[in-house]
Amino acid sequence: MPKMFWDYFQQDRRLLSDIAALAASVINRWVQAHYNVVPYVILIPHTFGRRLNFHPHLHILVSAGGLNERENRWINFRDIDKYVLMYWWRFTVLNYLADFLGADAEDMGALDEMLKQQGKRPWNIHIKRFSSKWHFLRYAARYLRRPPIAEDRIISMTDEHVEYWANDLKLKAWVRIKVSVEEFLELLIQHVPDKYAHGVRYFGLASPAGKHLFSSAVFALLGEEQKPRPKRLSFEAMSVKYFDSNPLLDSHGQRMRWVGRQVPAVPAAAA
Repeated sequence: MPKMFWDYFQQDRRLLSDIAALAASVINRWVQAHYNVVPYVILIPHTFGRRLNFHPHLHILVSAGGLNERENRWINFRDIDKYVLMYWWRFTVLNYLADFLGADAEDMGALDEMLKQQGKRPWNIHIKRFSSKWHFLRYAARYLRRPPIAEDRIISMTDEHVEYWANDLKLKAWVRIKVSVEEFLELLIQHVPDKYAHGVRYFGLASPAGKHLFSSAVFALLGEEQKPRPKRLSFEAMSVKYFDSNPLLDSHGQRMRWVGRQVPAVPAAAA
């Protein structure tokens, strides 16, 4: 989305939730119009840019095929026309923002002119294919609930300043950015998701209703075995599996058990 819209999304977080649903609806409508199928759509919203600035954008994973409900068969497709999709997306967003922002706009003329100008320029949409399931999982994991900045990008940190690396696309080089501790905290705080905000959104066949209605049919059509949901690992089992450490064993390798809680002793001076 154009840069001049970012402030609106930062001031009203409801836009972040709505824009995700709009994006999924545009993709679903386009795929249904061209291939008459319902695809899997998994959407991961993001708010941070390369300089830790507030840059709302969406990472959307779409299956290269979908279910034709009328004929009850799976249809593969390879091509998505990003230029047509861009026109649909731009039209949908501009109309939505006109309705949403127009209700409280002080200067409707300026708002209409801004939206009209953004409707004349191309918007950035990048489409690429994944070569394998592993490629897909690595991509999704990179953008799911990760901090806005990796630890290895932080050069130094003192009581007064924080210096970190940022990838500047205009210069096509990594640059050093130095800000005060307060400014650094403000940069991070603006990316904290709202309470109950979902890190992943599911639409189409991936939606809760879609999985309930069509998952059995899709697995049968693709000739795949539907595996049962894995059991949730306990805290102890998860610690052993991922950190090779059992938190319930003491320094002698003996298993600890709960025997009770000891009330802290009251200092003599306070007594």
